[in-house]
Amino acid sequence: MTPVSFYIDGFNLYHALVRFQDHKVKWLDLAALAKRLISPASEVITGIYYFSAYADWLPEPMARHKAYVKALKATGVDCVMGHFKVKDRHCNSCGARWHTHEEKETDVSIGIHLINDAYKSQYEKAYLVTRDSDLMPAVRMVRAEFPKKQIVAVAPPLMGHSNDLITVCQLKKKITPTQINSCLLPQQIRDANGGVVATRPPKYS
Repeated sequence: MTPVSFYIDGFNLYHALVRFQDHKVKWLDLAALAKRLISPASEVITGIYYFSAYADWLPEPMARHKAYVKALKATGVDCVMGHFKVKDRHCNSCGARWHTHEEKETDVSIGIHLINDAYKSQYEKAYLVTRDSDLMPAVRMVRAEFPKKQIVAVAPPLMGHSNDLITVCQLKKKITPTQINSCLLPQQIRDANGGVVATRPPKYS
């Protein structure tokens, strides 16, 4: 059996799910989705990594996100959380000033994990769920150091591949709306002792 690992760009995936205009798909079972994407007769999952960050200036969305991360952890997904940085903006024409938030660390974290896991022989095939072309250098390094390992560019649902990223990956796949709708988490996530770890937010019902 070929060992495979998943590296999921949480923001890329979230923005794809928004296109469904159906909140329930945001309560997505990533472990179940990963099983739908592999070839079960010849591949075995050795790791699923989810990379994201909490929007701490938005209390309600952040609370839903935290519930989701708890649910993912309970289903065996490793969650790697970055952060947002406040950036000052201004308009040269009218002099207006305002703040924006820029997500930091996600692409760097994905690249580091992709390379580190290759050196640790955790996978022979890596499924990279993202459209972020900033990951091209990490993919190139893995392929240069480990020519036999395969990197699969996986396009989020309702979105195309990054034309740049697929030039450095050997394979490509696309997540379908049917796969998303068939891989939703139950309303309550329980631990091995039966305790409730996370509950689906009402907005995702």
